[in-house]
Amino acid sequence: MEAKEKARLLRAVNLLESLSREEVERLGWRLPEMHLDRGQALYTSAHQGRVLFLLLLGRVRIYKVAEGREITLGVVRASGMFGEAALAAGRRQGAYAQAMEPSEVALMGRDTFHRLVRDRPEVGLKATELLSQRLSFCEDRMADIGLKEVPARLAAFILHLCESEGVVTGEGYKIPTRYTHQQLGEMVGSKRVAVTRALGKLREIGAVELKHRHIYVRDVEALQRAAGG
Repeated sequence: MEAKEKARLLRAVNLLESLSREEVERLGWRLPEMHLDRGQALYTSAHQGRVLFLLLLGRVRIYKVAEGREITLGVVRASGMFGEAALAAGRRQGAYAQAMEPSEVALMGRDTFHRLVRDRPEVGLKATELLSQRLSFCEDRMADIGLKEVPARLAAFILHLCESEGVVTGEGYKIPTRYTHQQLGEMVGSKRVAVTRALGKLREIGAVELKHRHIYVRDVEALQRAAGG
C-alpha cells in the first residue's frame, strides 16, 4: 500500500482521530500492514497480546470457539480496531478474527501504543471509550443469549445493525451487508435452522423483509417489541 493511501486510511481510524495529519503520517511509517483474503482467519492469541490491529479496509468478525461451535462476539468495520488484549500486558486475546471480505490491517505493537498514549493522552481516552462501548454491547448480547428466545435475540441484533450500518431507503432501513443465516446464527448464539424460523416469524409480524439477501426493516416498533420478548 502506498504511504499516502495508508496515511489517509489511518486518519479515518477512530482511535487516532485526535492526531494531526503529520502525526498520523509519521505513525504510519512505523506500522506494518497485512492483507486478509475473504474468509482468512487470524488467531490473535498467536501474537500473545502484543499487537493492536487497526482495520483500514474491509470487515472482520471476532469470534471464539466453544464446544466446537463458533460464537461471533462482534463485527469490526473499516476505521475500527481489534485485538485489544495488546492494551493489557500479559493478557491473551483468546479470540479469532476472520475477514468477511478482503481487508487491510495495520499492526500497532503494544510498546508503540503505550508510547503514543504517553505522548498523546487523548488516544488513551479514546481507547477507553471504544472499549467501554464494546463491553456494553457484549454484555447486552450475553444477556440476550441467556434470557431470550432466538426471535427476540435476532430482533435485538437487527436493531443493532440498523444503528451501526443501516441505510434509510424508500423501503425502510436497509442493512447493506449481506448476512447468511449461518452468520446470523453465530452472532446470536443459535443454529442456522433456528435463525431461519426466527426470520420467518419477524416477517410474519411485518417487522422485516428479505430481498436479494438484504434485510429490510419495515416496522421498527414491531421489531422493538419482538426484541423485548
